[in-house]
Formats: sequence, structure tokens, C-alpha cells
Amino acid sequence: MLQVQKKINSENVNMFKQALGDKFFSVKFVKKDGTLRKMQCRLGVKKHLKGGELKHDPKELNHLTVFDVQKKAYRTINLNTIKELSFKGNVYTF
Repeated sequence: MLQVQKKINSENVNMFKQALGDKFFSVKFVKKDGTLRKMQCRLGVKKHLKGGELKHDPKELNHLTVFDVQKKAYRTINLNTIKELSFKGNVYTF
């Protein structure tokens, strides 16, 4: 499959959220401790919710909550630290 490199900025995140829907995608980002992480994930997963509420507003902190399909757990990604996003055969670099 051909992969296309495209430069985008983090203001286009809403466009990506709409395009991703509940599809699988991979993301490379810098974790809080400074290490690089690659994760396979999905948006919109509700099956594993346990009831509590977040202590912060993800939009306010420019975070995105995703479901890590390998660890079967929810994770929060800082949108400012995303390096690469891959879905539908395209690779988008930030």
C-alpha cells in the first residue's frame, strides 16, 4: 500500500476526528516522560467504561482520549506532541 507523507498542523484535529470516526489508526507521539510511543487505537469505544469522570477537561488541555487496542485500556494523548498519524493507508506527519 502506498503511503503519502503530508504536513499538517494540530488545528486540523477536528477534521481527523471526523475522518477517523470509530476506525482503527496508529499514532506516534512523545509521552510525558519524553519517550516516543507508537500506539494502535480507536476513538468512540464505550464498551470498557466503568462510570467515573475525568478530573480535567481534555479539550482545555489539548488532549485526546483514545482506546489502546493492544492494552485494552483508555489513554490520553497530548495533541501537541503527536509526531505521526496513520490511517486508511496515509501517513500524516506533524
